[in-house]
Amino acid sequence: MLLKLDQKVSIKHWTLEAGIYVYVGSAMGDLSARVARHLRKNKRKHWHIDYLLEHAKVLSVVMLPSERRLEEEISSRLSKKFDGPEGFGSSDLKVKTNLYRLNDLNEFFKIIEEMVRTP
Repeated sequence: MLLKLDQKVSIKHWTLEAGIYVYVGSAMGDLSARVARHLRKNKRKHWHIDYLLEHAKVLSVVMLPSERRLEEEISSRLSKKFDGPEGFGSSDLKVKTNLYRLNDLNEFFKIIEEMVRTP
């Protein structure tokens, strides 16, 4: 999910600068239902992304349906090019975060394109 923060915000124990971010998530059951839930305005806050979405504008949603769990792999690839707040949305993974501040959209889409082309 591509997000835009127009101003600096504090969420839980993280402070996020204004900018463009990507949040990496997963839904092994019903991907469309999970995304729809995230896009709803009125919902019980459960995940870190729920708190961020109170402040951020959703620019785009990129879905990669797969029988494999791709969340950690995508996040790992993004971590080689982008930084993000440690522990955001990644407590059950071996990556430091699932939220990355993007300073190069072309590089982000290049990584996603590689993921789509990789069987």
